Amino acid sequence: MFRTYKIILERKWEEWLNRLVAWRIARISERQFLYALSIVVGLLSGLAAFLLKSLIHFVAEKLTGLIDVGFTNYLFLVYPLVGIFLTVLFVRYIVKDDIGHGVSKILYSISRQSSRIKPHNTWTSMVASSLTIGLGGSVGAEAPIVLTGASIGSNLASLFKLNYKYVTLMVGCGAAGAIAGIFNAPIAGIVFTLEVLMLDLTMASLIPLLISAVTATMFSYFSLGEGVLLRFMQIHHFSLDTVWFYILLGIFTGLVGIWFTRMTMFLELKFKNIKKWGLRLLIGGLVMGFMVFIFPPLWGEGYREIGLIFSGKGADLLNNSLFVNWKGNEYLVLIFLAGILIFKVIAMVATTGSGGVGGIFAPTLFMGAIAGYFFALLTTMVSGIELPGDNFALAGMAGMMAAVMHAPLTGIFLTAEMTGGYNLFIPLMITSTVAYVTIMRFEPYSVYTKRLAMAGDLLTHHKDKVALHMMKVRKLIETDFEVLRPDATLRDLVKAISVSHRNLYPVVDENETLLGMVKLADVRSLIFEQELYDKVFVRDLMYMPEYFISPDDSMEKVVEKFETSGRYNLAVIEDGKYLGFISRAVAFSKYRKTVQDFSHD
Repeated sequence: MFRTYKIILERKWEEWLNRLVAWRIARISERQFLYALSIVVGLLSGLAAFLLKSLIHFVAEKLTGLIDVGFTNYLFLVYPLVGIFLTVLFVRYIVKDDIGHGVSKILYSISRQSSRIKPHNTWTSMVASSLTIGLGGSVGAEAPIVLTGASIGSNLASLFKLNYKYVTLMVGCGAAGAIAGIFNAPIAGIVFTLEVLMLDLTMASLIPLLISAVTATMFSYFSLGEGVLLRFMQIHHFSLDTVWFYILLGIFTGLVGIWFTRMTMFLELKFKNIKKWGLRLLIGGLVMGFMVFIFPPLWGEGYREIGLIFSGKGADLLNNSLFVNWKGNEYLVLIFLAGILIFKVIAMVATTGSGGVGGIFAPTLFMGAIAGYFFALLTTMVSGIELPGDNFALAGMAGMMAAVMHAPLTGIFLTAEMTGGYNLFIPLMITSTVAYVTIMRFEPYSVYTKRLAMAGDLLTHHKDKVALHMMKVRKLIETDFEVLRPDATLRDLVKAISVSHRNLYPVVDENETLLGMVKLADVRSLIFEQELYDKVFVRDLMYMPEYFISPDDSMEKVVEKFETSGRYNLAVIEDGKYLGFISRAVAFSKYRKTVQDFSHD
């Protein structure tokens, strides 16, 4: 009874939705609808950012209020393990799907799933990451929010039956709205979408992205005011005398970015090889708890610690640690900061590898701030030149984003927008550019794209591969060729030539197995020899092609065979049976049409 009622409701919903789509097509232009939908996506993405950020901060404040400054507390050992445990239970028994690596999942969906993201991603990442981060997991909320926003855009676009390029655009709008909402940084949201997700920068895509980012920012601003921003009161102005130090900082953050990327991949593989989820949870949770116990700044996202550096209280990073008495010794503070740089990556991967949900966004910014502050202190101690720790922390954040995410523009604009450090654009640009150039010498892929590239699933950064991936061999097969039997005579071949506009004639047996083919150019001189019509047989004229393809081959393989063989037509054979031909002209025509379909005008 219940199942019948459910089926009736589903049919009613589908009928109502179809009428709504038909009404929309008849009454609202495509461009106007995209603008309206981008507002909705931006609003919902901003709402998601507000809900997750508020929940994480609420839980974190309640917990850290139990910990007094100035001495160690063993709660640091317990909370992260509890948070990861609750997250694992939620994912395994409620979600029953992998929801980690949010940005990589978006890239994969664009590349391999026609930009379709599962509906549960509109909320599951929020719940899971709030449990992980709120209880001290050393990860960020940005990737889960970006996945949430992208899922909102994808599912709304799919609901209204939009095509691939508009679904992809709405995925970008959701991602831009999420970044804009969580940081109050609309420009950074747009740049992130264009630079990391690799959406085409055209006016057709830019306007909806702008609308979504601004809508999310306005919602975030009216909901939280400036509560989501890192406060940065610039005291020290940029001096041209320090340019060389910002260049060196770029090199330093680029090298730290290499450590971040390679250690992340190495440790993720180690955790993945632990087959028992309970053991993986225990190991990761204990490692995470121990790291936080030794280095309390590794707790949570790390924005409070970045704020301490900006406010000139960098020594307070030692609070709650075993080394709190080192606060007055600059050398010991420097050692403590170096320890944070080394172990932050381990704490982050221990969190996600054991089953926690979160992203690398906040850890990247945190390590960038620590790296910049560490560099300024070290330079001051070695050279005696006083460098402003806050300015270099800000530049370090941009440098680390450029290195780890391969997104220098995102690093520049996000850092400037969320901190208000617009007067430091020049050092931000210098550090980001140098960091990006440094890491590109060693790591051609970012943390987001490396695992996809290794699996052959990175198509978003290669438009040619996207178009080829969307083309299917079976849909390109041409069957209007005159088929011959091997015992057919030259007379039969001449009749086939007279009614065909093709110059190839496949030869098959009674089971449709391809035995060979006859090429018109090879028999042209014989078709006027009438005395041979009944003496020469097709089996005497046919040849077996050197190159042929399967209907299940990828278009990349088909293109490779066209280039290797120099042929204009390739036979399609499945289990030895002839299906038809694919021509170079048809394949190229379809390629151009596919590019037009998913590219924005």
